[in-house]
Amino acid sequence: MSWEIILKELACPRATQDLKLNTKNRNAAIKAKHIQYGPLNLSDEEYWEEYAKKWGPTTTAEEAKKSNCSNCIAFDVSPRMKKCMPLEGDLGYCWMHDFKCHKDRTCYTWAAGGPIDDDKTSKENQMRGG
Repeated sequence: MSWEIILKELACPRATQDLKLNTKNRNAAIKAKHIQYGPLNLSDEEYWEEYAKKWGPTTTAEEAKKSNCSNCIAFDVSPRMKKCMPLEGDLGYCWMHDFKCHKDRTCYTWAAGGPIDDDKTSKENQMRGG
């Protein structure tokens, strides 16, 4: 593989630089029944109650709030990715759904094991396509 291709592959993900694409991908994640990215308003208790049901009948909204983007396996806040993000806000890049997401939101495809906070893992995700 040539260096030009490698450098292009390791550039900032397009959705972090293209507001229109990021918005399109985020909105698709909000609308998709199997993703349900949200809530739009973090104090929306109805969203958290519905999200809690996903985890089982004994899960409370307060417990469900602990499964958020900030600790998802797809949430990239590595030093290299932080350079791709706007300076304001608590954002990371979601490799699973290809958009900038807020650390306190979540989605139905949340998976334990994150966040990605090292450049090596971030680059590996990017090289294999997310």
